[in-house]
Amino acid sequence: MNLFRFCSGLKVLGYFMILLVFAVVAVSYNAVVVNTWWPILIESSHGALSALACLIISLFHFLLVMLLWSYFTVVFTDPGSVPEHFRRELGDGESSLEAGTSTDHGAFGSLGYCPKCRNVKPPRCHHCSVCQRCVLKMDHHCVWIVNCVGARNYKFFLLFLLYTFLETMLDVVVLLPSFIKFFSQAIKHSSSPGKLTSLVLAFGEFYHPLDAVLNLAFVLSLLCFVVMHISLLSTNTTSVEVHEKNGDVRWKYDLGKKKNFEQVFGKKKAFWLLPLYSKDDIQNITSLQGLEFPTRSDIDP
Repeated sequence: MNLFRFCSGLKVLGYFMILLVFAVVAVSYNAVVVNTWWPILIESSHGALSALACLIISLFHFLLVMLLWSYFTVVFTDPGSVPEHFRRELGDGESSLEAGTSTDHGAFGSLGYCPKCRNVKPPRCHHCSVCQRCVLKMDHHCVWIVNCVGARNYKFFLLFLLYTFLETMLDVVVLLPSFIKFFSQAIKHSSSPGKLTSLVLAFGEFYHPLDAVLNLAFVLSLLCFVVMHISLLSTNTTSVEVHEKNGDVRWKYDLGKKKNFEQVFGKKKAFWLLPLYSKDDIQNITSLQGLEFPTRSDIDP
């Protein structure tokens, strides 16, 4: 029984996850801006408090814009698939690939063959059972974006993770006073778990501490993903390739931290924190196209 034929159902779940992303953003916006810091900015007569409110609101909106920009970019950017003309350009090597053996093709390195797509696989390319196609430098299929994360949108995915982490961290920090105030009052006025539950349900400002708890949960989970992908980025490895690396043998795509970073984010520093690339990087960095990847000179391919 082929369980992978059920993977296409994850696409439906993905569309629900997109709605969930917007719901979380809306809830946080209402808690942080509408109900907390905007009233302080408008009503406060204290200059320092008004300045703080202005700073928080401005930072919140900046991170929100960058978050949504990165999110829409990674959702609508094709991670890269094997070009239709790729097999024809390789010529006679196709027959040996179909037989299950790898073949060296110069700049493209050792190629594989996908029996599902009936096509060659460039280096670092893997078949996605959800998208039903081979994805260039595939990292994983992400239900949050209804898309695969691959060579051409990995940077945008990392920026989405980064800005989401920073945004939720900001939410936790600015809502922390409401969180502390609520639970200190709840514990003080409740002598039993039953009374505490009643107070939680009746307390008019329960919405804010609840949002703080939800954002804290997001921060902790996002922190794990951020740390994991920083580790992968520093060694020029994808989530799939973690299982392909051979013990203590040096990974052939590991060019050093600086070059590894440039293989994903490009060389133009002005574009590093933006979900786009410069024309020079797109033309000159072959790894961004997902077909050719430089390797270490001291390791045999």
